[in-house]
Amino acid sequence: MEFRGTTICAVRRSENDICIGGDGQVTFGENTIMKHKAKKVRKIYEGTVLTGFAGSVSDAITLIEKFEKKLEEHGGNLRHAAVDLAQVWRSDNAMRKLEALLLAADKEGILLISGNGEVIEPDEDCVAIGSGGNYAYAAAKALFHNTDLSAEEIVRKSLEIAASICVYTNDNISTEKL
Repeated sequence: MEFRGTTICAVRRSENDICIGGDGQVTFGENTIMKHKAKKVRKIYEGTVLTGFAGSVSDAITLIEKFEKKLEEHGGNLRHAAVDLAQVWRSDNAMRKLEALLLAADKEGILLISGNGEVIEPDEDCVAIGSGGNYAYAAAKALFHNTDLSAEEIVRKSLEIAASICVYTNDNISTEKL
């Protein structure tokens, strides 16, 4: 059986208005909800970087720990740390089997980091991943461009919309802000 399902959304309105949020559902197999209140977003690197993960929880926690070490090695430079992590993730035999995606954000931007060696900076300052990611992304993009809502308000509303559509996403939302 595989664990699946989560939705993570990140929005950056300005250097001082950045938020990442996620739902709390962990689904086992196709039809069993194992947990309702998982926390999939974290502040790391002395509270200056936000992270959120989709995929296997244990794999994601391992990646976040490795990512924080890369941030320390690179003096907090988000892009350099992300590229370094992606290179190791892709080339290391044990890490290559980790099944997770990471979103990371700081005052300068948002990055999506994958095990395929991709480090993607979205064209816009909003992005979402996970099983309900497309729903949350569409909602975040519409709210970002058509309202004056704060980053946290956009993240929350986008995740609520995703939860109303995606069976692998719930409305137990946790957020972290910079």
